[in-house]
Amino acid sequence: MKKLKLRRVQPAERSASSRYRIGYADELNAAQYEAVMHGSGAALVIAGAGTGKTRTLIYRVARLVEDGVDPKSILLLTFTRKSATEMLRRATLLLDGRCEQVAGGTFHSFAHQTLRRYARHLGFDANFTVLDQSDAEDVVNLLRGQLIDSARRKRFPRKQTLFNIISGSVNRCIDIAELVKDVYPHFIDNSAEIEYLAESYRQYKRRFNLMDYDDLLVHMHSLLREQAAVRDNLHRQYHYLMVDEYQDTNLLQHEIVLALAGKRANVMAVGDDAQSIYSFRGANFKNILTFPQSFDRCAIIKLEENYRSSQTILDLTNEIIKRAEHSFDKELYSRMASEELPALVRADTERQQSQFVVSQILQLREEGMALSDIAVLFRSGFHSFDLEVELQRANIPHKKFGGFKFIETAHIKDIIAHLRVLANPKDAVSWNRILLLLNGIGPKKAQTVIDAIAEGSVSLRQKDDLNSLVQGSSAAQLLFSTLRQASRGDSKVDDVVNQIVEYYRPILRKKYDDYNKRSRDIEVFQTIAERYRSMHSLLSDMALEAPVESVDDIERPGTEEEFLTLSTIHSAKGLEWNAVFIIWALDGRFPPVRSFQSNDDLEEERRLFYVACTRAAEHLFISYPINIFDRETGMVLGSPSRFIEGIDEEFFDEFLIEFEEE
Repeated sequence: MKKLKLRRVQPAERSASSRYRIGYADELNAAQYEAVMHGSGAALVIAGAGTGKTRTLIYRVARLVEDGVDPKSILLLTFTRKSATEMLRRATLLLDGRCEQVAGGTFHSFAHQTLRRYARHLGFDANFTVLDQSDAEDVVNLLRGQLIDSARRKRFPRKQTLFNIISGSVNRCIDIAELVKDVYPHFIDNSAEIEYLAESYRQYKRRFNLMDYDDLLVHMHSLLREQAAVRDNLHRQYHYLMVDEYQDTNLLQHEIVLALAGKRANVMAVGDDAQSIYSFRGANFKNILTFPQSFDRCAIIKLEENYRSSQTILDLTNEIIKRAEHSFDKELYSRMASEELPALVRADTERQQSQFVVSQILQLREEGMALSDIAVLFRSGFHSFDLEVELQRANIPHKKFGGFKFIETAHIKDIIAHLRVLANPKDAVSWNRILLLLNGIGPKKAQTVIDAIAEGSVSLRQKDDLNSLVQGSSAAQLLFSTLRQASRGDSKVDDVVNQIVEYYRPILRKKYDDYNKRSRDIEVFQTIAERYRSMHSLLSDMALEAPVESVDDIERPGTEEEFLTLSTIHSAKGLEWNAVFIIWALDGRFPPVRSFQSNDDLEEERRLFYVACTRAAEHLFISYPINIFDRETGMVLGSPSRFIEGIDEEFFDEFLIEFEEE
């Protein structure tokens, strides 16, 4: 007879229905369930686009609380306060009010709360003031005025640029000289002075008990690294740590997470290496790749079932990201079958591309699709300028996110003000704008000129009359001379625009530290102007509605207005639409020429393209114009983006636009 003995049932062997109020196994797919039920030790959850990472985090919070973990010992770090609040709200609805006690917030809010408790360990008083960006820029400007003599101040970076340099070096953990060389090479001769100013800024903040936004991370990192007692207190307080969007962490945030993990190492990082697209903000792509090596044992869980896109779209996006140099292997799949392949559309010209997009949008509307279900995505803000004109003509309501509309960029406003003066010499607002651009002309002198023109006592036609109003101002005389020459009745629109642009370029260089970037916008404006025969038509088409600056407004509840979304890809991350158009998928524009020299930059552009494609649920259109002359490089661009060129034709349908120009 066999001998019987009793063995205690282990927790993992118990019936889920008997242990939990929530049926985790029934409500989650296998990979999500594995992540939610992960026990002790580190884990990296690679959550592909549209695979339900937020849902996974919410259920994990609820599961830990159901298992008896003190909610106050759980720390959930996200990149926006809104996402942390929403996750904990949904966890509370899923389980009960205990989830409200979970410590949730952004890296900066957590650091701020901790530093208030332990500021004295770093030589600060607990009542330190946190400077917002505007205040910080004003402090930098004050020091700029004190440390840089007036003779050299005009050629020295302005306060916003200086603050961006200082902040960028902190977030990227690189020296100021290195950042200036990479991002602001025209200020490389000022590197030593900028570093001296940055050090003066650090001393000023410490002297007056101030911290800026970046200091919250810097000092939090110092606290964890240098103060063992504080670090131990935090380890006793927080037993489980979860971090969302780990691919967007910078080096400081990564080091903070590792320090908070402690010996327990109960840290779960959730993110997608294929969606790391914010290096310009300091995000470090390597953080998520090397996360498993930071711990003795780290589980890697992949969420690959996509709940957003059709399988045909995912087949293409899988092919795009497979070509990445460094990534976690994953294959997104969907249960949403579709026979419609993504469309690759070639246009002869930029305008033809814009007309195709407008035509296709109108067709989708005829088929019953709401404008709110459609988006046009692009690499850079200026890529949509021509399309905006066509949408305006077709009376298609639209809003733009991530950048400014054409008429709202200051440098384009400057150019258009000159053109408006030519079209209407009595336009006082435009006269005031262009006169105040000139050295030696203040509001009083500008008003004198405007009054004289309004009264009809002087005009652009009469050289001596205008010059008499601004005696001694060579800049004003050059302006009047340029306007007189451009106002000749036989001049073509594009010739007039080119004249104004050539006159304006020296002003652009003096007025803006980032003049190289702004020059590209002006070149696009020149290209658009080439197709106009009437200055009045050009100026009328440029009168677009004001921009919307917050991408959160896209899905704002209670908004009855229906509109098409235009967005940079960076601003569209995390969102989705039924139909997505990706325009300017042209090698040299996407990826841009400047990324060709850096493999890291090129790989980030590939990930950006992947993010754009994965925003689409059912319909994906990728378009590019050919034979485009790039004024900056002098190159003729005619090939589709390298991110789609070479991909087998079974993954998309190719189309050539055949309708004729009007």
